Amino acid sequence: MTNENPNPSTPQQAAPAPAGGPARGPAAGPRRPFGRRHFAPRRKVCRLCAEKIHTIDYKQSQLLKTFCTDTGKILSRRITGACAKHQRQITRAIKINRNLAIMPYKG
Repeated sequence: MTNENPNPSTPQQAAPAPAGGPARGPAAGPRRPFGRRHFAPRRKVCRLCAEKIHTIDYKQSQLLKTFCTDTGKILSRRITGACAKHQRQITRAIKINRNLAIMPYKG
């Protein structure tokens, strides 16, 4: 028996996908074993909560400068690791400082 299609007008059927899931092309790369991660980022702890600072005052300009870039932008919670409560206090204090010309709007 030959591997030729007896009726050339009908195309041959493709081989079925393997039982492990959908067909994967060569660009998909090697599979990793389930349940094992290569990188687990460490959860950031709010520095202000750790130091037991309950309220942030606009007069604490040295502390507030650590939450700003050199150009004067307020850093996000994702970068600083501050909790939502402290991030709101930081933002409010920085905006008051800018208004009083203690901190610059731009670098």
